[in-house]
Amino acid sequence: MVTAARTSRATGASDPAVSDGPAAGTADERPAASRAPALRLAPGTTWADAFARAGDAAPEAFGDGRLLNLWGGHWRGTGIPLAHSASPVDGSPIAGPPMIQLDEAREAIGAACEEHQRWRDVPLVERRARVTAAVDALDAHRDTLALLLVWEIGKPWRLARTDVDRAIDGVRWYLDEIDPMLAERAPLPGPVSNIASWNYPMSVLMHAMLVQVLAGNAAIAKTPTDGGAACLTLACALARREGLPLSLVSGPGSRLSSALVRAPEIGALAFVGGRSAGGQVAAALCDTGKRHFLEQEGLNAWGVWEFSQWDLLAGHVRKGFEYAKQRCTAYPRYVVQRQLFDEFLKMYLPVVESVRFGHPLAVGGDDEPLPDLDFGPLINAVKAAELAGRVEEAIAKGGVPLYRGSLADGRFLPGQDTSAYAAPTAILSPPASCALHHAEPFGPVDTIVVVDSEAELLAAMNASNGALVASLACDDEDKARRMSAELAAFKIGVNRPRSRGDRAEPFGGRGASWKGAFVGGEHLVHAVTVGPDPDERLYGNFPSYSLYPET
Repeated sequence: MVTAARTSRATGASDPAVSDGPAAGTADERPAASRAPALRLAPGTTWADAFARAGDAAPEAFGDGRLLNLWGGHWRGTGIPLAHSASPVDGSPIAGPPMIQLDEAREAIGAACEEHQRWRDVPLVERRARVTAAVDALDAHRDTLALLLVWEIGKPWRLARTDVDRAIDGVRWYLDEIDPMLAERAPLPGPVSNIASWNYPMSVLMHAMLVQVLAGNAAIAKTPTDGGAACLTLACALARREGLPLSLVSGPGSRLSSALVRAPEIGALAFVGGRSAGGQVAAALCDTGKRHFLEQEGLNAWGVWEFSQWDLLAGHVRKGFEYAKQRCTAYPRYVVQRQLFDEFLKMYLPVVESVRFGHPLAVGGDDEPLPDLDFGPLINAVKAAELAGRVEEAIAKGGVPLYRGSLADGRFLPGQDTSAYAAPTAILSPPASCALHHAEPFGPVDTIVVVDSEAELLAAMNASNGALVASLACDDEDKARRMSAELAAFKIGVNRPRSRGDRAEPFGGRGASWKGAFVGGEHLVHAVTVGPDPDERLYGNFPSYSLYPET
C-alpha cells in the first residue's frame, strides 16, 4: 500500500506548500537556504515499487522484469520490449511494451476467434459472474493500477485513481443494466479488435473490453505504444484469471494493421485516436463492411456571447486544464464576443495563473499526502517540444501571447528532468496558416478568438469540421440553445462543459470527429451485438447515413 496515497474515492489529496520551481529542462538546483525545502519522492511510490507490486499481483504477466503478451489464454515472452522506454514524469526508464511481429498478431487474432466461438455460447448469468469477479479484482488493486498510470502516462494521483474508478464503476453499471440491452441480440460473428490512444487506458479501453466480453464477445487490444502497457497488462491478467477471453498484444500500428484492422475474422473494430491515424484506419475498412466505431479528434470550442456569470465560467476554465488538456473532450478554444473581451480577460488570467502542475509524486515530507495537481507532464518530451514549436509558430505568424507560464512555476524534485512538461499558455488570434488555428493542441494551450457577430462566433467554433463537444456561455439559455443548432458537435453544453459521459449517456461525434457506431450505454452494447433485423440502422456516422440519438 502506498502510505502517502491513501485517499478515498470521494476526496483528493491536500496540496502541500509549493517549493520554488525549476528552470527549463531541469528542476531548480539553487542552494537550499535560498528556497523552500526540497521536495522528495513520496515513500513507496517509485517505479520499482509500482512494478514490483504489479508483479506480485500477477506474476504470470510480468516475467524477468519485462511485460508479456497475452493470447490463447497464455502469457508469452514473445516480442522485443520497446527500447529506451522512459516515464514522462522524470525521464527515468520504465518497462516498455513487448513489440511483436505481424505473424504473431495473426496468431493472436486466430486464438481470439477460437475463444470467441466458445465464449458466445456461455450463458449471460455466467458471463456476468465472471465479469463481476474481474471487476472486484481490479477494485482490490486500484492503487497499484493508478500508480502505474502515474509513471506511464503522467497523470496526477487524483486523476489516475479517477481513471481506474470510472472503469470499475462503469462496468458495474453495465452488470446491473445489461439484460434489456441484450434483448433479442446476439454476439458478433467474431471478436472485437481494440486500438486506443494512451490517455485513458482504464476508463476507455479496459472498460470497453469488459463490456464487449459481457455482451458475449472475445476482445483483443493493442497496447498504446506511448504509455499504459503495464497498467493494462495487470488489468488483463486479473480479468484473465476469471476466465474472460481477453488478448493483449503490443506493436506499431503500421506493422499490425493488416491483422488487427483488416482480418476478416474480426467482428468489429474500436479505435480511439487522432484524425491522421483514424483516417488511415477508415481507409483500410472502407471495402470490408466491418462493424466499427472510430473516435477521432476535433477542436472543441467554448463560445462566449452576451454573458455575465464570470465566476461560473472561471470554475469551468480551471477544471478544463486537468491532465494538461490531454483528453478528447478538452476545450482548447475560446471564441469571445468583442464587447466582452475585457471582462473575459479579467476572469481568465487569474485562473490560468493559478493552475498547478509538476511532478505528481513530489512531497515535502514523508507523511505528507500526494499533491492535488491540475496536471503533470505531457506524454513525452517529443510532444512537449512539438507543442512548444506550434506555440512559437503561432506567435511568429501574428498570434498574440496573452499568457505564457514558466516551468519555474511548477513543483519538481531537485535536478529532475522536466523535458516532458509544458506550462500553461494562451494565444490570442492564432493565424489561419498555423496549426493551432484548426488543430487540437493536446496540451495546456488555449487559443482565443474574438468575434463581432453570432455568425462569426458559430463559424469560429466550427473550425475543425466536426467536434465531440462544444459549449456556449450565454445568459439567455434559450438563445444559446437556438445557436447550438448550428454547431457541428455531438454534445453541446449551455453554461456548462460536456464530457464523454458515463453509464447510459451516449457518446459520439459530428463531421470528421467520428466514424461508425456511437457508444455509451445501450449504444455500446448494440455496437458489439447483432439484432434480429438484418437491415438494422445503428446510431452513428456511416457512409450512407448519419443517425443521432438524443444528447
